[in-house]
Amino acid sequence: MTPDNGEKFVVEMSNSTLTNIKGFQAKNPDLTITINRSDLETVMMGKATLDQQIDAGKAKQDGDRKPYDQLKGILVQFTPDFALMPGTKPAKPAPPPAMSPLEQEEPGNTAGG
Repeated sequence: MTPDNGEKFVVEMSNSTLTNIKGFQAKNPDLTITINRSDLETVMMGKATLDQQIDAGKAKQDGDRKPYDQLKGILVQFTPDFALMPGTKPAKPAPPPAMSPLEQEEPGNTAGG
């Protein structure tokens, strides 16, 4: 839930498929995470982790955290070193980043200068 903009999502892993539905909440969820959208965006950009947001009091979890930790444990950092078209694959694959599956590299500087 993101109370600052009233969004709600159900996220479910079933039969190896991760789905989400906007505008709904499960009747008996394993875990409910409440965080303002702006604080969630900080997590999505990799500038903070969800645990850091919880420790800072910016996020709240209610329920069993085990499903979240299981989901976090199976995510893989995507490395775009495949050929988009035949013959375009990099000569040497990029090494995987040394970070947790939910962290991202710092975004590039797009300020133009």
